[in-house]
Amino acid sequence: MKFQKKILCIGAGYVGGPSMAMIAYKCPDYKVTVVDINDERINRWNSNELPIYEPGLDKIIKKTRGKNLFFSKDIEKQIKENDIIFVSVNTPTKTFGTGAGMAADLQYWEKTARQILENSQSSKIVIEKSTLPVKTAAAMEKILMLAKGKVKFDVLSNPEFLAEGTAVKDLENPDRVLIGSHETKSGWRARQTLVEIYARWVPQEKIITSNIWSAELSKLVANAFLAQRVSSINSISALCEKTDADISEVAKAVGMDSRVGSKFLNAGIGFGGSCFKKDILNLVYLCSYYGLQEVADYWESVVKINEYQQDRFINNILGSMFNTLAGKKICILGFAFKANTGDTRESPAIYITRKLLSEHAEVIISDPQALKNAAIDLEDVKGSVKYVQDPYRAASGCHAIAILTDWDLYRKLDFRKIFKLMVKPAFLFDGRNVIDHKKCFNIGFNVYPIGKPALSHLNIIQND
Repeated sequence: MKFQKKILCIGAGYVGGPSMAMIAYKCPDYKVTVVDINDERINRWNSNELPIYEPGLDKIIKKTRGKNLFFSKDIEKQIKENDIIFVSVNTPTKTFGTGAGMAADLQYWEKTARQILENSQSSKIVIEKSTLPVKTAAAMEKILMLAKGKVKFDVLSNPEFLAEGTAVKDLENPDRVLIGSHETKSGWRARQTLVEIYARWVPQEKIITSNIWSAELSKLVANAFLAQRVSSINSISALCEKTDADISEVAKAVGMDSRVGSKFLNAGIGFGGSCFKKDILNLVYLCSYYGLQEVADYWESVVKINEYQQDRFINNILGSMFNTLAGKKICILGFAFKANTGDTRESPAIYITRKLLSEHAEVIISDPQALKNAAIDLEDVKGSVKYVQDPYRAASGCHAIAILTDWDLYRKLDFRKIFKLMVKPAFLFDGRNVIDHKKCFNIGFNVYPIGKPALSHLNIIQND
C-alpha cells in the first residue's frame, strides 16, 4: 500500500504511544512509526502486554499495529525515511546545575534534535509534542539551522492535553488541538499540514492555531491553572477540619457558581502525575528568570500547598494512631497518582509511603495496575514493604487502611469483611473521599476523611 503521509514519533511513552496510535487509527492511509531508545519499551509495544495502561488503548493498537502503525528501534533509519517528526521525549525537572529543582531538563530533547539534524537527508516538519518551556523552539531551530544544502526544517508546537486514565477519549474527542508556528509563509504551510491531519476527526472549530510561543506557554499555564484549583480546595479542606464544615458541601456550593465550575474541586491528598508539579516549577523558573519574583512566588505556593496537604495526611495518621506507627501494619489502597492508570510519576503515594516507613511502619501496597511501577519507585527504601494485588489479602492483619487513589473498585469493597480481617481498633484514612464514611463508621472503623469531621469510636470512649 502506498501511504499518503509518513509520520514518525520519537518517544514511545505516555504521550507518544497513544497519540500516534490515534493518528494511525483515524488516518489508515498514513504510515505512523514510533521509535524509542528504550528497547524493552518497544518490545512491549509490539507484544500483548503494553508498557502503559489506558482504557481502550489495547483495542486501537490491535486494529492498527502491523498495518499502518509500527514500533521500531532503528531511530536513525526512521528519521531518514519520514517527513513529519513528532518529538515526544522525556523532559523531567532538572536535578543539577542552574535551575535545579525547577527548570526543565532538556538534555534528551537536545540529543534528539541533534539526531534529527545528523540523519535528515530531506526537509522535514519537526513538531514539539513534549511539554517544553516557552522559547524552546528557538533553541531547537538553532540546532536544526546547521543543516547543509537544501535540507530545511519547520518547527511547530503541538502540546498534548491528555489526562492519564482518559487518554484515548481525550485523543478521540479533544477539548481543543493547539498548533503553534512561526508567522511566516513556510510556518503557515507546515501548520496547515498538521491541521489537515487532525481535521480527519477533530472538528475545525476545535483546532486552534497560534504563534509558536503562545502554544508553548499555553500548555504550562493550563496545567498551572488546574493545579491551582486542586491546591485551593485542599487549603480549604484544612479549614473545614478545624471548623467541622464539610468540604464536599463547600465544594458543591462553590462549584455551582457558573463563573467557577465544579471540575478539579475534589479535596484529597494532592495532585501527582508527570505534568502539574513539573510544569508549575517550570513556570516559576521562567518568571524568576524574567525578574517576575512576585509572580514566581505566587505559583510556587501552589506546589507548597500540595506538599502541605500530604504532610497533613501523614500527621493525621500518626496523631490518630496514638503517636506511634512503629511495628504497625498500614495497608495502602491505590498507588497510581489517579484512577484508571498505572502511572505513578509524582504520585502522592510515593512520599506518603516513604514517610510511613520512616516511622517504622510496615506497609502493604495494593493497586490494580500500578504495583510494578510502585516497586520501582520504592526499590531504594529501607523497611518492610509488600505488594499484594488483592485488597482483602492486603488489608488482612493491618491496623489501618489509607486510600490514596480514587479507583472505583474501592467504592465497592466489602468493608464489613475487611473490618473482620483487621487488628482492632481499625483505622480508615480516606485520602480521596471515595467511600461511605458513615457506613464504615457503623461497621466499627475509626474513619478520617479529608476536609470533613472524623468519625471515631475512640473519641466517644474518651468523652464517656
